[in-house]
Order: sequence, then C-alpha cells, then structure tokens
Amino acid sequence: QVQLVESGGGLVQAGASLRLTCAASGRTFNEYAITWFRQAPGKEREFVATISWGGGATHYADFVKRRFTISRDNAKNTAYLQLNSLKPEDSAVYYCAADLHGGSAASEYEYWGQGTQVTVSS
Repeated sequence: QVQLVESGGGLVQAGASLRLTCAASGRTFNEYAITWFRQAPGKEREFVATISWGGGATHYADFVKRRFTISRDNAKNTAYLQLNSLKPEDSAVYYCAADLHGGSAASEYEYWGQGTQVTVSS
C-alpha cells in the first residue's frame, strides 16, 4: 500500500501561486505514477495533471494551460503541483492519487490522500 498526505493549500488572491505537496509512505514510491485531481463543491472530481513513475512523462488537463507544473522527487518520496496565475475557478479540494499505470480517470486509482483546500478570491 501507499499512504499519501497532501499539504500546501490555502486562501490566496487571483494571480497568486501555491505549491502543493504530496508526501508518500509505504510501498516503493517510485513504482507509482502520481496524479493530481481536484473537486469543487457540487462538481465531479476532475483530472489536473499526472507524472510517470520516473518523472519523464507528464500530462495536463486542457484547462491548466501551462499555469500548473507537476514534478516529483523520488529520493524524498514526494510529488508536487506548482500552481501559478491562480483563478477563482481553480478553487477546489486538490487530491493526489497513486497508481502503477496512471491515467486520467479517478476510478482507476486505489490510493488517495485526504486532500488540501485551495481557495482563490477575486
């Protein structure tokens, strides 16, 4: 199993930046693709970005539009999501998830963190 803990969320103004952290423990972190999802009130959980087990491949949702960057440090068992140029519509609970194969569908993921709240004021 993999245990995931997110941190780094907060309340910021539009245009600001945040860096979210996903700290992992348990089974070998570098075996898993790590993916960030988000969920706003009343909406379904949606894919944000994913990074392969070695960090060599990344993929982003269209709405990211180069504002967000996903990365990982396998030596620290940690993944990151850098959020830049934040907009009010980015407000949501952000979750990291782990899977051996990756993908953009939340249903494919067995391991989840508890989430971290990001709120962007206008």
